[in-house]
Amino acid sequence: MIATTSTIDELVRNQNPFAGHIVVRPQQIWGKSYPDVSIINSHASNAVFDAVEQIRKGKRETVGITITAEKGLGKSHLISRVRHHLETEDDALFIYMGKYNSLNQIKYQFLQAVASSLRAFGGQQVMQWQEIAAALINEAKNCNYTPQQYISNIYPNWLSRYSTKTIDTLTEAVLKIKPDINNPYIIRAILWTLSTVHAHYANYWLSGLDITQTQADTLGLPNPKNLDKEAEALNNVRQILDIISHYRVPVICFDELDIAEISDTGFTAAQVIANLVKDLYNNLKRGVFLLAMYPETWNEQIRTLPQAEAVVDRLASEQGDRQPIALKYLNSDDIVALVSQWLQSFYQEQKQTPPRSLYPFNETQLRELGKSRPTVRSVLKWCAENFVPPLPSVGKILPPLPPCVLPPPPHPVKPCFDNELANVEASIDALMEEEATITDALLLAFNNLIGKTVEGVTIESIEKVEPSAANNGFMDFKIIGNKKRVRIGVDVVQQDHNVIGAALKRLIDYRTFNLTRGCLVRSKKINSTAIQARENLRILLRQKGGEWVGLQSQDIKPLLAILFVYYNRESYELTEEKICDFIEQKQIAINNPLIREILSDPSGQEPTNLTDDGLPINIPKSVANADYTELNI
Repeated sequence: MIATTSTIDELVRNQNPFAGHIVVRPQQIWGKSYPDVSIINSHASNAVFDAVEQIRKGKRETVGITITAEKGLGKSHLISRVRHHLETEDDALFIYMGKYNSLNQIKYQFLQAVASSLRAFGGQQVMQWQEIAAALINEAKNCNYTPQQYISNIYPNWLSRYSTKTIDTLTEAVLKIKPDINNPYIIRAILWTLSTVHAHYANYWLSGLDITQTQADTLGLPNPKNLDKEAEALNNVRQILDIISHYRVPVICFDELDIAEISDTGFTAAQVIANLVKDLYNNLKRGVFLLAMYPETWNEQIRTLPQAEAVVDRLASEQGDRQPIALKYLNSDDIVALVSQWLQSFYQEQKQTPPRSLYPFNETQLRELGKSRPTVRSVLKWCAENFVPPLPSVGKILPPLPPCVLPPPPHPVKPCFDNELANVEASIDALMEEEATITDALLLAFNNLIGKTVEGVTIESIEKVEPSAANNGFMDFKIIGNKKRVRIGVDVVQQDHNVIGAALKRLIDYRTFNLTRGCLVRSKKINSTAIQARENLRILLRQKGGEWVGLQSQDIKPLLAILFVYYNRESYELTEEKICDFIEQKQIAINNPLIREILSDPSGQEPTNLTDDGLPINIPKSVANADYTELNI
């Protein structure tokens, strides 16, 4: 049934499906995406799908594809299309990297990106890690069970009967068919992902992060020695990619390469990744590399690399002319199809049927836009700005309007903030593990409070921690206030074992770092077996007057959301001034409980509502009774 025009117009006035949704974020790549029109730039996405098919059939082993397009032309939309297409297939998987916090540790970051990507659900609605683990066991034991069967029935049954000896036996069986794997613990950790009780800690270990000694003993996994993180990460990531490429075609995507950061060796993010891909390309048994960048990044950074020809051969190996695939500007047909798809999705979600498919726009308007050959982003921005009920036709007699006061227009940052907040809500569990991102969110908030007084502290500056050599990257920043009489060292620590101990050691060293207070920000308990860390914590709270602030997800969510708006301010076409004005107007920083707790007088107590980071040793007995004797465990 078609809704009345007045009903639809009321909906249009109150809900704008385009506002704040002009930027594709990683959450849309992994989760629910924006409406996609497959005909737009299908030449680029089809090149990826064709490469995967060639590798499946054994016609190619490794393919490199680089996509170039100016800002807003649809690079991330296309990557989202590739991800969601591969999600429907059983013989490919997707790995995504779009954040480069430290170009000097790119291999370690890439390992974490690989592990994070494989935690995402694949075509079988389980983690991609779990798909690989099931494939390893099926090949080693000549079986054909699904990952869900292992997770729901087989693993609980085995673990209740045989405890961790189950994993010992399976690891030995897999290593017999994978003799070229020189780190058996990688196999062991992958197999542990099929246990719902242990999967989180196995994932953590596979990311190159420390787990507590109790967890390490239970899983039978050694913590990394940290002698050379980069070398160890590269070795591990090569082996992981080799293992997964035996069962699935990995499509490894590098996005957001056009950032301004420079490594200590003088290379840009695009150049650092290009060299990494060159190395991986030479060693990967099979897979597709997909890179997205601006045309000028390709011409001015990739083409100028030392041994540029060797790099180009691998980054554009799919194209005969060794050139990147350029995305196209939209024409009139593309624009009509794009807007129609967005509106169809919107009206279906609202359970309304509009008078016409493009309402409140008309096709003539949209086709006129096509004459200027716009980008996807500019079209969506135009739609957001013009999503209003159409004016009544000329000659129609309208009743007189009652006097009214129009509400003030929303702050230009608000729709972007609301969009990012929804994304944060959808991925908060993963974000709670991202120490660097949480630290950046706190820094943005505190920098917007300089000159203001909060909890008795007049904030004067936010400073780096010196001496940097003694800090070694542990403590995150210092808050200076009250004419430098307050000097709070802040450290966000979500990791365990060596990291929490080293962090607390610095937080209690007031003399070296010129502190009046050390502040630990953390959501998890500190394991009782971490004896030195517990002792340093006692000193911090009881002797030094320091504080442990519990990191609660509801407190950090708005700070993360405004951080992501800040990260994407150019794409959102927002200035720093507008974002800062929104933070102040909405009191996002000054009224945030986490911010206020960091600045308030210390309680000297451990916070409540901490999550339990311990690993249960006793396996639940309430499991299925199936024997699965053919597996010979």
